Formats: sequence, structure tokens, C-alpha cells
Amino acid sequence: MQNEINRRHFLKTTAAASVALPSLSFAVDDKPALLGGKALHTGGWARWPQWREAWEGDLLKVYRSGKWFRGSDKHVEEFEIAYAKLLGATKCLATASGTTALMVALHVMDVDAGDEVICSPYTFIATYNAILNAKALPVFADTDPATLRMDPATIASRITDRTRAILPVHIYGMPCEMDAINALAKQHKLAVVEDACQAWLAEYHGKKCGTLGDLGAFSFQESKHLPGGEGGTVSGMSEALIDKCNSFHNCGRACGTNKGAGSFTRGNNYRMTQAQAVILLQQLDKLQQDTAVRRANADYLTGELGKIPGIAPSRQPENSRPVWHLYPFSYDAEKFSGLPRDKFMKALAAEGVPNASPYREQYFDGLLDEAINSRGFKRLWGADRLKAYRDSFQELKGNKQACAATVAFPQTVLLADRASLEHIIAAIRRIQAHSAELVKA
Repeated sequence: MQNEINRRHFLKTTAAASVALPSLSFAVDDKPALLGGKALHTGGWARWPQWREAWEGDLLKVYRSGKWFRGSDKHVEEFEIAYAKLLGATKCLATASGTTALMVALHVMDVDAGDEVICSPYTFIATYNAILNAKALPVFADTDPATLRMDPATIASRITDRTRAILPVHIYGMPCEMDAINALAKQHKLAVVEDACQAWLAEYHGKKCGTLGDLGAFSFQESKHLPGGEGGTVSGMSEALIDKCNSFHNCGRACGTNKGAGSFTRGNNYRMTQAQAVILLQQLDKLQQDTAVRRANADYLTGELGKIPGIAPSRQPENSRPVWHLYPFSYDAEKFSGLPRDKFMKALAAEGVPNASPYREQYFDGLLDEAINSRGFKRLWGADRLKAYRDSFQELKGNKQACAATVAFPQTVLLADRASLEHIIAAIRRIQAHSAELVKA
């Protein structure tokens, strides 16, 4: 697949009906499919999202009741309570999307026009947009290519007198080094908002992502492990902060400990619907079961792929447990006779193994140029600061390397059986064994 293919489109289009999968019957020495051989994997991969007829009754009851709005019934609140319990959070707030969850959290942590937020450049574009929607500047810490996450060692140099928050991204459900990030935030009196939009049930030092900073944000978009079409949550360990989030997401209405100035504070409508909540509630047990399967299969892949020269699975922090929204690894073309990554990926796809290079250097795509050239941003920052900001993109050497070398499998691959995983391992070994021929093809 080409760089330009969107991660969500990739997850959607690579899923096919689950079928009985054949056992491995072709040797690594056999000709690769891209050179005319027979593909190693001819079965399929799990469809996503998945639906069960048993869920239909409760959803139909909601639609027949006519009580669809958050304030009309109890299902949204039931989901908030259940999800908070699953995370070990004090409280959760359901929102319309993961993006709105980020926007709510940033607002409540007092990120405002003219502020700066240090974040990861290796992320879905919603992370950037949530900051820009606050009329704040997303300032990028560099990516550690070995982990694909924010390198804590690059944060301090980005802090200015305008920095208000740090926004670490637990990309692909892989936890960030939160101890180091929180220590820097405490030292400089900065807020920490976790982008946990791909990290449902991920753990760091015995705690769930989304409970490690001041606030966390999750997404339940269709491609996610807990899919509701759209939807999100803000999570946290402070009831007062979540009450403020509730007010802001509900048109500014007073909530719990947040009485505001009378009945209302500033706010918008970022509410979840009752139907979304019912869909999500019914999948919480499935989420836990699927997560256990993905983890076991990812552990097996990591052990086997790590033995192949030129293939390096992402390094994880000690005492952490990823949940693998995608399974990434770094590809070194030199160990494959100079076979370019794109051709390696094409050869892998020909063997029946879906893969992608999900993120590129998005700060060169024009979004940030549009923002910093806008009338509003020019009012908030001087020309020298905006030029220096734009020039700083060239310094993100780690992120450039991560974008150029990463290949990832969709999470549906991790729901397959062991025979299918053996097909993946054999496919990569086959490509390596015939890499010199593939270079010339």
C-alpha cells in the first residue's frame, strides 16, 4: 500500500470474512507470490467492526423508546460508570468522538488562544486539530524511532513561556514513558492530557492509560477496538475536572462540583447519544477478550520477527502492556538486499498479508501552514516565532526515520489463529530469501 492510504481506510479495506485457515504448506524457499509463486496466506482476516445479533434487542428498544438524546435516558451514564470501572478511573465522560474528547480535555486544562502544547508528530491528525481548535500551537517533541512515541529527552528544549500542556500519544495502543513525561510536567507546572484514542486497556506500571495524566481521551470510532461508529470519553482521577468537562461538553450547563457562574459556563455540544452508549456497553466484555488474544499473538510475533535480520518490533517501556491497535515494526532495507520498503510491502501483500505505512511527515501536508498563515494565528504570534516554528519541522529527524521505516499490520491480523501468524513469519522470511530477485523485478 502507498503512504497516502489512510490508517482507517487501511483497517476497513484489509478486513475480509473469517474463514477456516489452511496450515502452512509452502516452504520459504518457494518463489514469492510477487514473482509468480503461490501466496502463503489465502484465507482471510477478521471483519471489523463485528456485530452480534444478540445486541440488536437493546438497540432496538432505544430507537423505539424515542429517548435518543443524552438527557432522555440512563444508558450514556451507565456506560461512563462501566468504562471508568474498567480503567480504574475515578470518573469518565462520554463524548461525541475522540477528537471532541481531546478538545474538551484541553479546554478544561486551560489551553487557550496563544498557548503552546507539546505533542507527538507521529499520530493521527486529530491530535494536531484538537490543539489548533483551541487556537494553540502544536509544538512537536521528536519521535523515538525505536518506540514510535514521543521521546521524553526532546521535550524540555520545546518548552517556552507559552507552553501550557504536554499531550503524549499512546500510538497504536503502546504506552508512552509517562514517568519521565509527568516529571517534566511537574517541574514546569504543565498539564498532561493523554491521547489514549488508540489505547483502550493499555497499561503502564500497573495503571491504565487514560489515568496517568490530568485527563485522558479515548476514541470509539468504527476502526477502534471498542467501536461505536463514533464516540469518545474523557477519563481522569479527579471528579472536579470531569465535572468541568461535563459542563463544557453539554453547552456549559452546571454539573456536580462545577457550578460555574450561576447555571452556565462556556460550552459546546459534544454529547454522546443513547444508541452509541448501548452499542459500546454491549462490547465491554468482548473488548477484554479480544485484547487478551491480540496481546498473546503480538507477543508471539515479536518473539519470532525479532529473529529476522532487518525486522525490529517496536520497543516497549518496562512493566507496560500494549493493546496493539496496529502492530508496527521497523524495516531495514539493507538486510533485504536493498529492497525498498514500498516494494517489501507490496511483496508482503501479495503473500496475503495486509500491511501499511500508516503515518508520514504530516506537518508538511499543508494543515499547519494554513493555520500559521491565518489571520488569527498571526495576531497571536509574531512573524519570527511562526517562522522558527515552521523551520523546526526540519529538526524532527527521529520522526522522519520512523515515518520512512515503519510497517504495520492491522489489529485484525492479531485476532487470527497461530497458523496465520506462521504465514506472516514465513512470508517475511521468503521475501528476505528472494530479496535480491525482488530488487530486480
